[in-house]
Amino acid sequence: MAEKIIQEANDRAARFFSRRHFLNDCVTGLGATALGSLLGGCNLFSGSSTAPVQSLNPLEPRAPHFPARAKSVIYLHMAGAPSQLEMFDYKPELEKLHNQLCPQSILEGKKFAFIRGVPRMLGPQAVFKQHGESRAWVSDYMPHFAERVDDVSFLKAVQTDQFNHGPAQLFMHTGSARLGRPSIGSWVTWGLGSENSNLPGFVVLTSGGKTPDAGKSVWGSGFLPSVYQGVQCRSKGEPVLYLSDPEGLNRDLRYQGIQAINEVNRLEYEAFQDPEILSRISQYELAYKMQISVPGVMDINNEPQYIHELYGTEPGKESFANNCLLARKLVEKGVRFVQLFDWGWDAHGTDEATAVNYGMRNKCREIDKPISALLLDLKQRGLLDETLVVWGGEFGRTPMQENRDGKDMPYMGRDHHVDAFTMWMAGAGVKRGGSWGETDEIGFSAVKGQVAVHDVHATILQQLGFDHEKMTYQFQGRPFRLTDVHGHVIQEILG
Repeated sequence: MAEKIIQEANDRAARFFSRRHFLNDCVTGLGATALGSLLGGCNLFSGSSTAPVQSLNPLEPRAPHFPARAKSVIYLHMAGAPSQLEMFDYKPELEKLHNQLCPQSILEGKKFAFIRGVPRMLGPQAVFKQHGESRAWVSDYMPHFAERVDDVSFLKAVQTDQFNHGPAQLFMHTGSARLGRPSIGSWVTWGLGSENSNLPGFVVLTSGGKTPDAGKSVWGSGFLPSVYQGVQCRSKGEPVLYLSDPEGLNRDLRYQGIQAINEVNRLEYEAFQDPEILSRISQYELAYKMQISVPGVMDINNEPQYIHELYGTEPGKESFANNCLLARKLVEKGVRFVQLFDWGWDAHGTDEATAVNYGMRNKCREIDKPISALLLDLKQRGLLDETLVVWGGEFGRTPMQENRDGKDMPYMGRDHHVDAFTMWMAGAGVKRGGSWGETDEIGFSAVKGQVAVHDVHATILQQLGFDHEKMTYQFQGRPFRLTDVHGHVIQEILG
C-alpha cells in the first residue's frame, strides 16, 4: 500500500513539475531579473536575514546570536487588561480626589473607548502597603504575590497605541495590530527550535472560559512556517484534541500510515522546496511522539500534595492554577515558550463581574496564589535563573470612573487607557526587586521611564540571546522582525 502511494506521488510530481516549476520559480526569477536591472544590481537585503538553515527537522535546537540568560519563557497574559491602580501603582493623591469631577484639562485631546462628557475621579479600591526589601507597593488584592515581590522587576510606565482589546492583544503578542504577523512565541521557536523533540516548542494554555478577544491569532505563526505556531493544550480532559488513536486503529498501524504519508511529503519537498511541506512532515511526526509524551507531562495528578497546596490546584478542572503548574512542568521538560491566557479582566463597571472593587478582587484571588507559587517553585528548582516570566495585560485603566453617554455606570469601573500601565518580569537575568518608570500623581500619564510594547519584545529577545534588529525573516520582498522598525532593550531592569 505504501509503495503504491509513493509511486502515485512520483507520477504526480513528474506530471505537474514543468507547469508548477514555471509558475513558482521561473516567473519569480524573470521578475527578479527585471527588478535587478532596474535597481542596477543592488542587493537590498544583503546580510539582513537570520533565518535558520532549512532542514528536515524545523524544530531542531539552534544557537542564538549570543549567550542567552533565558532558555525558556512563561508569559502570563491577563486578557481584558487589569487595572494597575488596584494592584501595583499606588496613588494616594487619587484617593483624595475620589468622586470629584475630572478636570477638563486632563481630558482635552485624549481618546477613550467609552468615557463621554465629564467623568468622576475614581480612587483606588484596594488597600496598599509596601513589601519586601524593595519596599514595592502591592495592594491587598495580591497578598501572596506581595511575598515574592523581591523576585520581580516592575515596568510602571508601559505604553501602547491600541485601546480596543483585539488590536491591542494582537499588538502585544505579534508587534502589529493587524492580522498576519507571527506571535512572539512563534518567533522564539523559529529562532531557537525546541530542546524536546517529543513536545511542541510553543504551548498555549487558556483559562477563564474564553479565548482572548483577538482569537487564536495571538499564538499564530503568521508568515512563518506553521510548525512554529502555538499548540493549544487543555488542563482538563484530553490534553490535545484528536491526539489519541481513532477507534479500530492501533499505534503501530498509525505509525506505518505516518511513515507512508511523510515519504510522499519528502518527495514533494524535493520537487518543490516548499517549507510548508517540512512543517507538515514535522507535525505528523510530532503528533505521533506527543501521544506518549503529552499525557504524562500534562497530568498533574502525580504531583505531591504540598505542590497542589502551594498552587491551589484542583486536578480534573480547567483553571489558571492548574495552568501555572503545567507551565512549570513544560519548561522543566524543555518547552521554549509557554503562553498562559486568562480571560475575564475587563473592568468597565457595567456589572458586578467587571467592577474594580468586586470582579477584579475575585480575579486577583484566582491568580495571586498560583503566580506566587510558580515563582517560588521555579526558584526552588533552580529554573528561575533560566526561565523568563512575563506578566501583563494589553493596556491599562483610567484613573477616572467610566461613564457612557455622560452617565455613571452602576458599578465602579475604569475605561481603557493606553498612556501608562504596569507589567513585570522575573528570572533569567532580570533584576530582583527592581522597578522602572513612573506615572504622575493620579496615574494618568507616564512621567519617567516610558517603554513601548516593542521595547518589551526587544527585552524578551535580548534575554533569549537575540539582537532584535538582526532577528529577521524574508517575506514579500523585505525582511520582517518582531519589533518592526522600533524597540530598545530595557536595560534598567536587567542585571
